[in-house]
Order: sequence, then C-alpha cells, then structure tokens
Amino acid sequence: MSYKLAIFDFDGTLADTVPWFAGVVNHVADRYGFKRVEEGDHDMLRGYPPRRLLEVLGVPLWKVPLIAYHLRGLLARDIDQISLFDGIDRLLRKLSQAGVTLAVVSSNSQQNVRRVLGSDNVELIETFICGVSLFGKAAKLRGVLGKSGIPRGRAIYIGDEVRDVEAAQEAGVASGVVSWGYNTVESLKTYAPNEIFVTVDDILEIVVPTT
Repeated sequence: MSYKLAIFDFDGTLADTVPWFAGVVNHVADRYGFKRVEEGDHDMLRGYPPRRLLEVLGVPLWKVPLIAYHLRGLLARDIDQISLFDGIDRLLRKLSQAGVTLAVVSSNSQQNVRRVLGSDNVELIETFICGVSLFGKAAKLRGVLGKSGIPRGRAIYIGDEVRDVEAAQEAGVASGVVSWGYNTVESLKTYAPNEIFVTVDDILEIVVPTT
C-alpha cells in the first residue's frame, strides 16, 4: 500500500547525529553522574531499548529531561558538524512531488532541526513538533494525524529507535525503521515494525510505490 502522510524522526533518521552523540556522551555522563560509555560498548548499547539503556547507564528518569535539554544545547553549538544522510534531500523532494504530506516529530529542538534540514527542505514539511519527551511521541503523532485529516491507515512514522516503533504502534499508525540509525535492525525487528528501510531509496519505493 502507499502512504499519504510520512512523519519522520530526525536524529539518526534524517540527520547523521549518531557519531556526534558518541563523541559527547562521556562529557554528558561526567556532568550528570551516569556511567561512561567505553569504546567497545557502543555496538552493544545500540541493541537496547530506551528503558534498558537508562538502567544499564544508571540514569534515573527524573534526569532525562535535564540531559535532553543539555544535549540539544551541545548540538546547537556543534550544528555545523551535522549533515543529512545522503539522499535525504532528494527523498523529501520526491515525496512532496508525489503528494505525500511531510511532518517531523523529534526530541531535538526545532531550531536545530531546521538548521540542518536547510530552507529548501523546511519548505516541504507541513508540520514540525520538536522538543518531544523521551516517551512522549505517541501523543504528538496523534496530533499530527488529526491536523492532517489523513486516515491513520495511510500514515507512517519513520524512525531509527525502538521508541519510534512503540510510539507509532500506540498512535495507531504504521511504523517504519531505517537501518542506518541508532538501534540495530536486529533489535528493531523484535518490535515488529511494518516496514524496514535498508536504503534511503527504499523509503520512496515503499511510501510511493510505482506499481
């Protein structure tokens, strides 16, 4: 089937922020008193869902908003180091030309998201909902759906983390996961996403099938 509403996560889905995060995580760990991440631990941690990750690192839930706010500030400082994944510009343009309504629901700040996307891509996106809490995406997805007027059966949320799949399922929309983001494809598969995108071109082929 085709989709008429494509809602995107940002970090790890549209923008390549994972290497940047790996570079700052121990600074943040020292500041907020959680476990430092050793070089060999990154791949293992990519297999964990968010609650398990917080448990392993020793991050209490009450600290999560503080850490998220600090990370958004660090990213704003380093914004020139962040770029979109190859092919994202073309993808967004082609989806828009095909009549697909585009939206972004992200935990990052709207300022950061817009800076990295660039003005041409920003013009293609109808709705931005940013600064979303760690487990608050489902409600925001329902808000985008209601604003769009598009039936939930024709909407998909595309992300790179377990929490993106869970949010889509809770909101009653299809879930799509990318292979190039934070969580591993193997860990994402266990949550039964509707679509798995191995390449950026796969998104266009599945969201707007030509046959």
